[in-house]
Amino acid sequence: MKGPDKPPRRLTSQELTELRRKTEIISKFLHDRLSTHLETLRPLLAPERIFGKYLGAKGDPAVADRAFTQLQHNYKPFVTRPFDLPSELDEHWLTLVGNRVTLYPWEYTYEAKAERETRTISMTSPVRWVVSYSSAYTLSQVRQALAGKGERRPEHIRQFVVNALVTQLITAQIPGLAPLLADLRYQFQTDSTPDLPKLPLTTITCGLPSFRPPDDLILSATGLSGIPAFIELIDTDALSRLQDPLKAHTEELLR
Repeated sequence: MKGPDKPPRRLTSQELTELRRKTEIISKFLHDRLSTHLETLRPLLAPERIFGKYLGAKGDPAVADRAFTQLQHNYKPFVTRPFDLPSELDEHWLTLVGNRVTLYPWEYTYEAKAERETRTISMTSPVRWVVSYSSAYTLSQVRQALAGKGERRPEHIRQFVVNALVTQLITAQIPGLAPLLADLRYQFQTDSTPDLPKLPLTTITCGLPSFRPPDDLILSATGLSGIPAFIELIDTDALSRLQDPLKAHTEELLR
């Protein structure tokens, strides 16, 4: 999963420690705030809205049939490697989706390089999340299972894929969702990653930027912890430059 392409920002060890502390505080605040917004939107995101009869709910049968047909079509690419899901989509799997959405950290791998060392690091964004209906496997567990680095439970991988596909279909039916989140300073879009080919990941990103420090600092920090994982740092200097969509749009109207 791709991360920021900005030039590395030089930091002392003390600055790194302090910025990591601030990043943790801000990221938790943003995560909790976004979770609250999504909980408020839960009725709008309920799968019953478009899958009606397949979930024992009222609604237009024609709309439900079109949605299920589209879901079947979107499911087809995942019957082959690396997912190897059953060849036919069982409508019963829809009943396992539920209506509770979860935020998963956006993760990607990064090759950190120093003079005599190169190490693959699992990087996490503190300002970007994948939103999907809850399932037994987290996004990280699915990635590990498909890479052969963790337990592979086919039914859990299958449900994660179905949930991700349903998330994409539901959110696509809400044209006002992206503008609403933009007014809250979040960017809403669908992404995909090389290790999860063709799987649509619905992402929400805060307007506050983050960055990777120089590789030598990343290698030093992960070497001390013994864990090849690192969280990007939030650019706290950018707080004063954070855009206000309402202010920007109003100023545009008055030009």
